[in-house]
Amino acid sequence: MQITDITTEIVHVNHRGDWVFVLVHTDEGITGLGEASHSGNDALLVAVLEQFKPHLVGQDPTQIEALWQRMARLNGGRIAHTAVSGVEQALWDILGQRLGVPIHVLFGGALRKRLRLYANINRHVQERTPEGFARAARQAVAEGFTAIKLAPFDELREPDHIRRGPRAAWRAGVERVRAVRQAIGEEIELAVDCHGRMDASEALLVADALADCQLFWYEEPVPHHLVDDLARITQAVPMPTASAESVFGMEGFQPFLTRRVVDVLMPDVKHDGGLLETKRIAGAARMHQLLIAPHNPSGPVAAAATAQVASTLSNFYILEYAWGEVDWRAQLLEPAERIEDGYLILSEEPGLGHRLNPAVVAAHRRATASGVDSSKVQPG
Repeated sequence: MQITDITTEIVHVNHRGDWVFVLVHTDEGITGLGEASHSGNDALLVAVLEQFKPHLVGQDPTQIEALWQRMARLNGGRIAHTAVSGVEQALWDILGQRLGVPIHVLFGGALRKRLRLYANINRHVQERTPEGFARAARQAVAEGFTAIKLAPFDELREPDHIRRGPRAAWRAGVERVRAVRQAIGEEIELAVDCHGRMDASEALLVADALADCQLFWYEEPVPHHLVDDLARITQAVPMPTASAESVFGMEGFQPFLTRRVVDVLMPDVKHDGGLLETKRIAGAARMHQLLIAPHNPSGPVAAAATAQVASTLSNFYILEYAWGEVDWRAQLLEPAERIEDGYLILSEEPGLGHRLNPAVVAAHRRATASGVDSSKVQPG
């Protein structure tokens, strides 16, 4: 079997971006499917995949490690990391289909057939008032989700925003969190994603202000590369911390694995190198009693791929679900994505377990990839 082509399908979602799907075609009629959304620049990602083609076409798609190493050597920064990750997912899909088994069997077998989700309401909310967030959270809980996440501090974009006192810019975000907590009650778990908008001293002030909100984690208060600051925050704050959503490869995770920088690691199969690298990262994290909560504010293909590997992890915690983006999400896949009582049901079909629904893709296809300044990309 040989790779004959690599193509993409780009589906328009909403104001926060599109979903980018990678298809790896073979001469035996098997097509592998992966997701490479949220790279920061879809047009550039498609161009990177075109650059990969001469290195992959004609190669055996089951030689996944060799092909991964070949792509990883074609250094191209974060966008190339997302491209590598998307192709890698598709290669495992091909192998699973060829052998007639789901990917999780290739990774040692599933420890669980249902994966608990938390509803990330941030990609749904446009009315960024306390009530706007609270309304979305109530609806997600009514649909069966038992954990909610919001990103209430996205307005902290200016480096010189006010950090202290009664006019501190973060106070509006705290009010959003309080409104959500009041709306969902104390039994529903609540996480806050800061998208790295703060410095360390500000992050400590905000954590203190949120102490009575009973957060199940405090995510990326400062950018992930500020590992010393993250470690200091983790030691100081009363709630667990989480980070590392855009880190690539075992080498990139090394600072998080040699000491306790955060309590929960968030590898993303779209950015970290793919499924096998996620498995390796989780195995290393297990040595330090770190939980794995995969980052996944993504489309249903990334969710299905993440579920295949996360189902095999003993230190899996919970999986992110981009709640409320579009009402046709589940039907984008064949068979449709199954979510029951806030859990994603693991597919037992060969490979990834799903194909793209051509009719739904056609209804929402973007003709060409949009070029987006990666500094302006909307985070999860």
